[in-house]
Amino acid sequence: MKPKITVITLGVNDLRKSFAFYKEGMGFPSKDGIQGDGDLQIAFFQLEGTWLSLFEKEKLAKDGNTKNDGTGFPGFSLGHMVKTPQEVDQIIAQAVTAGATVSDPPHRRDWGGYSGYIKDLDGYYWEIAFMDNPFPNV
Repeated sequence: MKPKITVITLGVNDLRKSFAFYKEGMGFPSKDGIQGDGDLQIAFFQLEGTWLSLFEKEKLAKDGNTKNDGTGFPGFSLGHMVKTPQEVDQIIAQAVTAGATVSDPPHRRDWGGYSGYIKDLDGYYWEIAFMDNPFPNV
């Protein structure tokens, strides 16, 4: 077995708004839009090497047999690696236009890269980053 993260599912407050944010603000491609009906609506974005899915937060908590009562920093961030510092600036500007807030503006980092952090519509932290020596397959 080769360990691999195949799907990251984010619990969101408003599926339609979050779908628009990730499609328009982050530029993620979605072939099928929001799928399903009633209580089983979900959206998928096929990214290189993984999938991002959006599911209503209450329903995701129920699906995992837990309660949706957490607040504040979720204890993790998601990373979106890009090919140039200009892309970092562009994606952050796009995301802000779509409703994100900047938690740390883009700047040169001590580790040699260039990145900034945003919070999406549901409070998830995203680092939009350029690395001089990127990970393989990024």
